[in-house]
Amino acid sequence: MKKIILASVLSSALLSAADLKIAGSSTVYPFTSFVAEEYAAIYKSRTPVVESIGTGGGFKVFCEGKTDISNASRTIKSSEFEVCQKNGVKDIVGVMIGYDGIVLAQNKTNAPLSISLEQLFLALAKQIPQNGKLVENPYKKWSDIDKNLPNRKIVIYGPPSSSGTRDSIEELVLSKVSSKFKEYGEQAGKYKTIRQDAAYIPSGENDNLIVSKLVADKEAFGLFGYGFLASNKDKINAAKIDNIEASEANISSLKYELSRSLYIYVNTKNQDALKFAKLYMSDDLAASGGELERIGLVPLDKTLLKTTQEHIQKANKLDENLVKAGKIF
Repeated sequence: MKKIILASVLSSALLSAADLKIAGSSTVYPFTSFVAEEYAAIYKSRTPVVESIGTGGGFKVFCEGKTDISNASRTIKSSEFEVCQKNGVKDIVGVMIGYDGIVLAQNKTNAPLSISLEQLFLALAKQIPQNGKLVENPYKKWSDIDKNLPNRKIVIYGPPSSSGTRDSIEELVLSKVSSKFKEYGEQAGKYKTIRQDAAYIPSGENDNLIVSKLVADKEAFGLFGYGFLASNKDKINAAKIDNIEASEANISSLKYELSRSLYIYVNTKNQDALKFAKLYMSDDLAASGGELERIGLVPLDKTLLKTTQEHIQKANKLDENLVKAGKIF
């Protein structure tokens, strides 16, 4: 009897050890969770564990060898890659899964809105230029920035510092717009400091929570990925940025200024992780008209998808030069 129990315990432990573990970006989370369910159904396995802890948090545990796949809304940093290498996580394949656009969303009962990238910058930045110098951001209402904007208090629920979406906002909005102002001096084009008063409220790694806040608070705005807009259009709408709508076509063409790429990073030491990546980028899931597009992922075009599938099949490993260039292959 003891031998049977012991065998059962060992079998259970081995099965648990073989489970795929995935963590990282809250933006990528819904897509990877969907693939995880498909993976379990197709391969008759346990459903891979998927956690939403932010891109930075995801890379941390991935490079510690605690997860097999890292969800990311930006490319891996050189410092993160170095940690992976030091910890023996060396067989890494980076995969671009599709595109996303960061949206400024609001309760659907509000009138449609269009703002400029510069106006969004002036709502977000900790310090702004006034009268030839930098001052602490004085704007309390959108109409303080421009009288044509709504007479609404500036309240923006957005990602925390651990989030890749936060990194993207800092790069695509703050750094980009700061280059237009000489007042930032050497920081022009590099400025990334988001205000820390009640106008910007970091809201954790659960973007559905931000959606629920917008449903409850008609005055507020939220910053998150397009996928959450696509799946909640009955509740929220998004502002146009410089008169460009956050649509699938505008995001995939990069016409929408807050467009970006989404990724998974795979530790191919676990062959099941590579198998998961192959399923992820299969035509049925990742192609235009596929299942992931239905839940908000903006897909790669046919040529790039085929290239990506070949890249996964060959398991081309990430190296230091690719990382420094912000590329995956």
